Amino acid sequence: MQIEVVRSARRRKTVQARLVDGVLRIAIPDNLSRDEESHWVETMQERFTRMRCTDAIDLAARARRLAAKHDLPRPTAIVWSDRLNTLWGSCSIETRRIRIASHLAGYPSWVLDYVIVHELAHLLEAGHSTTFWKLVNRYPMAERARGYLIARGDAEN
Repeated sequence: MQIEVVRSARRRKTVQARLVDGVLRIAIPDNLSRDEESHWVETMQERFTRMRCTDAIDLAARARRLAAKHDLPRPTAIVWSDRLNTLWGSCSIETRRIRIASHLAGYPSWVLDYVIVHELAHLLEAGHSTTFWKLVNRYPMAERARGYLIARGDAEN
């Protein structure tokens, strides 16, 4: 991906990036150091790469398929979240809305499916009880996916 950095004396604190004709244009304050510029270029490049990955995955269709296959309830909505840095996903039992960490879009599909099943199971069981784990373990790759997440340093959920 081609990158263009635009420094602006009018810009004080914020950094903005947008895709313009295939070029990632990153607007930064003029007073940032070269190290700070490098940090923001890398950060914005990662965000846009992640966004491209998430756009290619239909979470709603995937959740419907997994819910039906593993006899779990469907969520009212399932969306990607850039804010889940230490969690795989989150589930609001009241609204039945699920958020999935967008960084998981780059993981193998069977790991993403495990995380979706994990969050779907929370629609029936709020905590991580024995009953909850029985629901999650309906997914045949559950143990392998947990091992993958642990190896990646994503052990906590």
